[in-house]
Amino acid sequence: MTLASKSHDPITKQLSEVKERVATVLELAKSLGADGAEVAMSRQQGLSVSTRMGEVENVEFTNDGGLGITVYREGRKGSASTADLSEQALLKTVTAAVNIAKYTSVDDCSGLADKSLLAMQPIDLDLYHPHEISTEEAIELAKECEESALAVDPRVSNSDGASFDTFAGFKVYGNSHGQLVGYPSTRHSLSCVMIASDGDDMERDYAYTVNREFSLLESAKNVGLQASQEVLSRLKPQTIPTGKVPVLFRSDIANTIWGHFIAAISGGNLYRKSSFLLDEIGKDVFPKFLNISERPHIAKALASSAFDSEGVLTQDREIISQGALQTYLLTSYSARKLGLTTTGHAGGIHNWLVDAQGHDGSFDAMLKTLGTGLLVTELMGQGVNVVNGDYSRGASGFWVENGEIAYPVSEITIAGNLAQMFKGIVAVGSDVDMRGSIRTGSILIDELQVAGH
Repeated sequence: MTLASKSHDPITKQLSEVKERVATVLELAKSLGADGAEVAMSRQQGLSVSTRMGEVENVEFTNDGGLGITVYREGRKGSASTADLSEQALLKTVTAAVNIAKYTSVDDCSGLADKSLLAMQPIDLDLYHPHEISTEEAIELAKECEESALAVDPRVSNSDGASFDTFAGFKVYGNSHGQLVGYPSTRHSLSCVMIASDGDDMERDYAYTVNREFSLLESAKNVGLQASQEVLSRLKPQTIPTGKVPVLFRSDIANTIWGHFIAAISGGNLYRKSSFLLDEIGKDVFPKFLNISERPHIAKALASSAFDSEGVLTQDREIISQGALQTYLLTSYSARKLGLTTTGHAGGIHNWLVDAQGHDGSFDAMLKTLGTGLLVTELMGQGVNVVNGDYSRGASGFWVENGEIAYPVSEITIAGNLAQMFKGIVAVGSDVDMRGSIRTGSILIDELQVAGH
């Protein structure tokens, strides 16, 4: 989109108008006696369609958003929100926040992020790629996805539906330090869930594609094909005996392992002393060959952001260097609780890149390295304790023998301890999944307890 067309774009125009509203709210807060204030607003509009067995199931148009304000007064904090941006509604919302702040407890750690850390002039990360598409065209995409999947094999004769979603929106943030920033973004996705049956056995699996830019989505035909291939591979699962075996987490679910790591080094868990990685800065948490970098400013990436939800400038960081933990993930509040400085992680992480320094390979190479053991392609349940690192989850996937997939398995449980699992990583594949905030390949762990049912 050119600069000229952006100026006439409805989202760009709304963003400019909302910035004016946010500035008004900040002035109102000041006039009502707030020592400091911060205002955030997001708006999203878009289209979602879903089909099932060639019939339209749902068509939904979205146009919603809300404004939230937090005020600080004499060490106390009050918050309120509204979806109504009229002058009267904004005055009521600010007044409510100021009144709430009269009754909350004094907390020396609350307050705005330090002004010196803020992104006053954030860079453009090219996150906005609107695509005009009619309802009819969106429905045809979902139908094509299903049709492609149903044509693969007669055993795939049923569908749980295909969905196409396209959204455009923006975020605006301002505070009484004089910061007033915002940016537009888009997100397009297509997914398909298929059901396959063979005799008494019935299985379900899916495939999806997501991108900031519509033209970079996988084709509907390919998404349908992938969904059918996934579900067919799961038919006639077996159980496996209980024992300790090497386990390979396929790349599309490997990010769950890093998700537990994120929770363990997040400020909220650390200052509450509810993490198994307390006081581990500078210590080896992973094998020496492993590095994790954060790169918030990758153009068009799904987790890119020039600033966090407190307005703090995001920056390149090394999370893990040669296996050693380099930083915690802190908000302003958790940083003050710990006597540290915020790392710009209010609202989440920003593009993690996992690098195994040569200890990697293609998916097939990872299977060869696994040898005989378990390939996990789905996880169920929430049996993870971040306080002590205990890990236990239901799983399904494939039994691998001599580096080759032998047969599907289901109704199994995998268990271990996260601290040992992290150090037991043998390799990370080059089969990187780019569809989320963590860019990781498959993860091979030397040994986990596996129990069949």
